[in-house]
Amino acid sequence: MLLYHFFDYKYNIPGFKSDLFSINHLIFIVVILLVAFASIFFMRKVDHKKIRIALKVLSIFTIVLEIAKISFESYFDITTGRGFNSFGILPLYTCSLYIYTLFIHSFTKGKASEYSLSFLTTTGMLSGLIGLIYCNGLNWYPFWTFGAFYSLFFHSSMFLCGFFLLVSGYKKLEWKDVLKGWVPLVILSLVAMPVNYGIGSDYMQIYEAGGVPLMEKVAEIFANAGYRQVFTIMMICIYIIFSLVVVSLYKLASKIKKNPAKQEQIQ
Repeated sequence: MLLYHFFDYKYNIPGFKSDLFSINHLIFIVVILLVAFASIFFMRKVDHKKIRIALKVLSIFTIVLEIAKISFESYFDITTGRGFNSFGILPLYTCSLYIYTLFIHSFTKGKASEYSLSFLTTTGMLSGLIGLIYCNGLNWYPFWTFGAFYSLFFHSSMFLCGFFLLVSGYKKLEWKDVLKGWVPLVILSLVAMPVNYGIGSDYMQIYEAGGVPLMEKVAEIFANAGYRQVFTIMMICIYIIFSLVVVSLYKLASKIKKNPAKQEQIQ
């Protein structure tokens, strides 16, 4: 018998520890990966105009869901006396870029749309996959709750969106997309940095790298030496590796696809 309801607040759930890597979570990961694999065969001939329409619908839904999540958390934070959680509720996370870039690409044209698409299919896609596998929301909410649903849907959508755009041929990655996919991160960091240094939050993990064990130690060393700003710049630069990894894998997959003989050798 469940001791909580779908819309229960994280601090009101008795005895809950974590659903990260629970059976439900592992099954969910497998299902999403199977959907991604199946899309390789079923997304190839999808009309790009239909994809554009789907992106617009998804963009609106993602914005509504984000507003619902902020309202949901803030309502309980405020009514239980904790106050507005400016340290963690603001949409200034790296993954928050999914909301902005999806909207910009879906409803605009030009450079902004182009750079947003590069982010969605590089850093955005990889961040979504990481967030799906290591779903931090499940450390706070049981699997069958709104909080968990938000986190799981958000990150799986982030991953699948980028993956679908690539396998459908809607976006063909080039080496220049490494930098293009990094630019939105730099822009968001210009907002996150003053917020982090103003209130001591860790948006984009560029202040103290919370949740990243090795980098947490590095951040502490820099902070103790009085060079936290250097660590912040270093973390922003490290994000470019995300784009580089995805573009490299995409190029490798494209080369293997064009050379069946080489594919047989690898097998």
